[in-house]
Formats: sequence, structure tokens, C-alpha cells
Amino acid sequence: MAEKKKRTHSGRHGKKYAAAMQKLELGKKYTVDEAFKLLPEVAYAKFDEAVDVAFNLGVDPKHADQMVRGAVVLPHGIGKTVRVAVLAKGEKAKEAEAAGADFVGAEDLIEKISGGWFDFDKMIATPDMMVAVSKIGKILGPRGLMPNPKLGTVTFEVAKAVKEQKLGKMEYRTEKTGIVHVAIGKKSFGHQKLKENFLALAAVLIKAKPPTSKGTYMKNVTLSCTMSPGISLDPMDVSGTAVG
Repeated sequence: MAEKKKRTHSGRHGKKYAAAMQKLELGKKYTVDEAFKLLPEVAYAKFDEAVDVAFNLGVDPKHADQMVRGAVVLPHGIGKTVRVAVLAKGEKAKEAEAAGADFVGAEDLIEKISGGWFDFDKMIATPDMMVAVSKIGKILGPRGLMPNPKLGTVTFEVAKAVKEQKLGKMEYRTEKTGIVHVAIGKKSFGHQKLKENFLALAAVLIKAKPPTSKGTYMKNVTLSCTMSPGISLDPMDVSGTAVG
């Protein structure tokens, strides 16, 4: 019986996906405006889906000088509650608490993490704490939680860093295939806010183009919701709109 229900559900999902696909013009590359207006029409799930974008860049991440990596605060956040842990002492610890950090500590927090505690999404550390932090680097690294000066998470400007992370500061980096894949918000944001988040991210990626990247930098851009088919954007229009 369970099998029958399962098949019925997947069949229904298949029909909705097929109906959404029919709203897309085969082979068409949409402008930024067209794509974001079309997104709600092809998003058929009843829950508030995440909205994702994939940028296929003309880089080879195997070469360190072609790795595109950084962080950006999107104008409207990403619709997610971010729990921030801060490793700091004295005045900087007080500053972190006042800025809204969820957890603040020093060696005590490091010991807690060593014991397997990971009830946080982002970690910020002051530079003087980094020798102690390096002891748990092997635990934090694989989880993407290791503080990094390039991403603004190793800093004495603790209040600023906490506020940025709480707003949903997004980290991005190219995958092995040269694709940067990032969530830019929720379906409920509406097309205007999603478009503004997207353009802020696109502008940062364009600015981050490595000098050693040859040929076409922005090859393909795809926009989608969790369950919906992907909408292909015109990379030339993305570049022009984001920079313009």
C-alpha cells in the first residue's frame, strides 16, 4: 500500500514538473527581469522553497590563482536564522554579546567544541585567539566553520562581523567544475527582493574575476527553486545589469 501511495505522489510531482517545464521556452536564455518574473510561475511546491543560483564560470579551480572565493552580505538576507559563535576575551567578548552573538567564549568554548558541540552555524574569532583555535582546526575545517581572515571571520571588528553574519553574509567558492552555487533567499521574498539579492551577488562575482581567467568568464547562469526546473539566464544581460 505504501508503495502505491509513493508512486501516486511521484506521478503527481512529475506532472507538476512537466507543466512547469512547458512554461519555459526550450533553449531560450532569459533576461534578468524575465527570469525573476517567471520564477513564481514555474515554482509549484506548496512549501516556501529556497531559491538557488548557479554561475558556471570560465575558471579552472585546480589553479590557486583561478579560485573564486569570498563572502557577500545580500541586501535582503537569505531568510535563515544564523547562530553565531564568537571566540574572544575581555572587551571584545562584551562587544560580541552586545552585537547579538549567540555564544561567546574562549578556551571554555574551544573545549566544548572539542567534545562534539556544534550548535552554531558560523564562527568568528579575534586574531589573538587563532593559536588556540588551530587546535580544533581539524574538527572545524571539514564542516566549513574554521574562521578565515579573507572571509571577515578573523577580526577585531567583532560587532561588525556578528551583525554581517546575522544578516546572512554568504560565503561562496568555485566547485571543482568551476560552478559557484549559492542560495539567494526564499520564494516568499517576491521577485524584486530576490532579483536585488541576485544582482548584488553577480556584481561581486564579476569583480572577483581572476586576472588569469581567459576567454568567457560568465558562461552560464541558472536560476531555480528547490523543486522547480532551472531557468537559463543570458550571461551578457546578467553582466550588464549587475555592473550597470
